[in-house]
Amino acid sequence: MQIQRGSLKTGEKPIRRYDPTPLLAVPRLNVTPDGALGSPDGGDWIVDVHHRAHPFTKNEDGLHGISLGFTAHYDAMREHFGDRIAVGCAGENIIAITDRQFTYDELAGGVVICAPDGTERVRLRVLEVAHPCKPFTGWALGKTVEPAELKKHLQFLDDGMRGFYCVGEGTGTVALGDLIAIL
Repeated sequence: MQIQRGSLKTGEKPIRRYDPTPLLAVPRLNVTPDGALGSPDGGDWIVDVHHRAHPFTKNEDGLHGISLGFTAHYDAMREHFGDRIAVGCAGENIIAITDRQFTYDELAGGVVICAPDGTERVRLRVLEVAHPCKPFTGWALGKTVEPAELKKHLQFLDDGMRGFYCVGEGTGTVALGDLIAIL
């Protein structure tokens, strides 16, 4: 689990760059309909840039306050792009450990996050795939990407490979070791 303390894309279009430095791994994440708050050390909560209360929110419309990814997707991205791809580098808040990839259609009914004993912590409504962008793709390749080359990599990263945008249905605190069930 992680939060984004600031935007991962810097600069002005068309020369924007991707920089994962603002990512912060957290053992606890407070999920709300407005986004996520992360607690790195069990103390204060830090507001994710996609939370609607963040002063520079990237979630004005409330349609992507939480993002969800899967380790099997990272395995495929690492195979495609190389060792530059570490789990979490794409910025999802929650990354579930799994040996298979998921599509939007499989997740459209939502997911529930449960404690290891099965107690429900929070539900997420999966709204859409996180469509890939030129800055992340260039970063993943480690170079400036020409339009002809960019298209094939964007196609690879689409359809949920880069994760899914979600909204919390209610409020709950999730922790490392929690389980995700697909509804």
